[in-house]
Amino acid sequence: MATDVYLEVGSKKVFASAAGWPGWCRAGKTEDAALEALADYASRYRVVCDEAGIRFPAKAGDNLVVAGKVKGSATTDFGAPGAIRPHDDDPVKAAEAKRMAALVEASWAVLAAVAKGAPAELRKGPRGGGRDRDKIVAHVADAENAYARKLGVRLPGTDDAVVRERRAAILAVLGKPSPGPAPVEKGWPLRYAAFRIAWHVLDHAWEIEDRSTP
Repeated sequence: MATDVYLEVGSKKVFASAAGWPGWCRAGKTEDAALEALADYASRYRVVCDEAGIRFPAKAGDNLVVAGKVKGSATTDFGAPGAIRPHDDDPVKAAEAKRMAALVEASWAVLAAVAKGAPAELRKGPRGGGRDRDKIVAHVADAENAYARKLGVRLPGTDDAVVRERRAAILAVLGKPSPGPAPVEKGWPLRYAAFRIAWHVLDHAWEIEDRSTP
């Protein structure tokens, strides 16, 4: 069974994201490299689906089909997917909304589990850079201040109670059917919001995993 993939093509970096699987998105310097990275991370994304109770096809990463391309921007080259993909603003039915919310919630659960099992001080990069565990977790929560506003949710703060409340409010928006366009002016369509939020969470969860090893 083929997996449709959208490519966001910047001048220095390309992101490959799997349609219908929020958070399963990887980058590379070329289109082929991005697709290869996406396939390589299929087994790691399966953990998210297991957490959400959603079946992930056994060979989802074996038959990736490019369904479309979008032009990247400075955001793409900086290291984040920033373009609305084809069909992101199409209507979202109840079943899909529930599924998207479940996968986003599972992404948070995976990050929490990874952080709990990781050392406080992580292995540094080739040039000695990189946040340690707790700063990565705090960064993810802080970024969600801005992401939530794209859905009309305004609950700023990074303490645990506020983060839980904000995430519950995000899930409440993502989990409802939508006519398609962003729910607020200059906001994000629900599909893109689920994709971007889950990508950011998992990108850092996987970073913690990778940097926890000697």
